[in-house]
Amino acid sequence: MKLDILAFGAHPDDVELGCAGTILKEISLGKKVGIVDLTRGELGTRGSAEIRDQEANAAAKILGVSVRENLGMRDGFFINDEKHQLEIIKMIRKYQPDIVLCNAIEDRHIDHGKGSKLVSDACFLSGLMKIETALEGKQQKAWRPKVVYHYIQWKNIEPDFVVDISGFTEKKIEAILAYRSQFYDPDSTEPESPITSKNFFESLNYRSRDLGRLSGLDYAEGFTVERCLAVNSLGDLM
Repeated sequence: MKLDILAFGAHPDDVELGCAGTILKEISLGKKVGIVDLTRGELGTRGSAEIRDQEANAAAKILGVSVRENLGMRDGFFINDEKHQLEIIKMIRKYQPDIVLCNAIEDRHIDHGKGSKLVSDACFLSGLMKIETALEGKQQKAWRPKVVYHYIQWKNIEPDFVVDISGFTEKKIEAILAYRSQFYDPDSTEPESPITSKNFFESLNYRSRDLGRLSGLDYAEGFTVERCLAVNSLGDLM
């Protein structure tokens, strides 16, 4: 199956938190989108790997993505080496996306920066014909995505561009709330963490509203890029 967009996240819920509105909008425009989670999030303060699996599947249905896979890398301890790069390369060659979305280049959680670099490096290597990979007994062809964009996560990084997600914020929050074990719940008896606070949950809305305010929109999600952006004409800019 060829996808238009493939979104990677170090943990289940990274993609939802960072770019669910963009994914929902692109799917509404007829694009095929998939998600690949690197780990099962087994080191999370709340919940478990099994619970996160169920939550990720529920969120995928809400988003309407074509496919969601989990590579089962070690939460907190995966590294950017040949073994892990090849696992990403197999996914890129399997789905042949034109656009790859991935974690923030720098962030509070160490897996976010590591995952960002791992995916970015694999996107380049995936285009090298002399790197041979096979999936389900079949040799894969080289494939390099046209662009890699990094969504914004914990830190308020200045975006290189924003996507108008007005009209998709309610569905985005619905997808995030599929991860019931992870976020604000006044009745929970599990330990607290930075992402379980009421302030964090409310920040999901006011960040997108603030990015929208700065861009003349109602709601927006921000991304950073690895190369200069290009437009056909000045009229393409909103």
